[in-house]
Amino acid sequence: MTTFAELHRGEEPLLLPNAWDHASAGALAAEGFRAVGTTSLGVAAAVGLPDGASATRDETLRLALALGSGPYLLSVDAEDGYSEDPDEVGEFARELVAVGAVGINLEDGLGSPALHAAKIAAVKAAAPGLFVNARTDTYWLGEGDTDTRARLDAYQQAGADGVFVPGLTEPHEIADLVKHLDVPLNVLYTPTGPTLPQLADLGVRRVSLGSLLYRRALGAALETALDIREGRTPRGAAPSYGAVDALSRRGDVTHSDEA
Repeated sequence: MTTFAELHRGEEPLLLPNAWDHASAGALAAEGFRAVGTTSLGVAAAVGLPDGASATRDETLRLALALGSGPYLLSVDAEDGYSEDPDEVGEFARELVAVGAVGINLEDGLGSPALHAAKIAAVKAAAPGLFVNARTDTYWLGEGDTDTRARLDAYQQAGADGVFVPGLTEPHEIADLVKHLDVPLNVLYTPTGPTLPQLADLGVRRVSLGSLLYRRALGAALETALDIREGRTPRGAAPSYGAVDALSRRGDVTHSDEA
């Protein structure tokens, strides 16, 4: 079986879609995606908590438990590790491995790079086989390439298996960073940025969809409700009730289609 790390070394970049529940992950796997990530925004929004505030540790672990035995490789978006204590972050990583996760995404939030490096080292000590994707927010929250390379160098030295720079979209900056790195570069897909083939040509090895699928699903739901309210036929495609129900591992209960 292909390992998660090997998917970062294939002929094409790993396109990692991000799920927010059992059905979304199952539907993506059914379309041939061998690996699925989680989206912290989707997890937080589902329970009415803020994203990026270290508030969804338990909810993230519950989702990983639900998805960890699925027919795909699971990587978990763990925000900043839900703690400022590297040992606690390492313990969380151990819990993720126990429920079947093979990867973790850890973001620095533009905080101390030394602390983030310590978290990465703690995760690798606690769960050596877990693929650590170390994210820096110099582009996402900052003003661009201020100290991106210095941060990523520290994260590589701490044991990161890959690095993630969301918000990085300029082709020449991507290509330059790829040449500098010793580990695979992950970028966040944006509809206004380079296409997947263009990112492949630039040397990117992993392309995440982040919260895009969740936000588009929410947008489609709103469009459907508004179309019906205004007397219009809803646009777009929708899986059948039976198709969605079949994605559940607990689909042994018969329900009415009118539920």
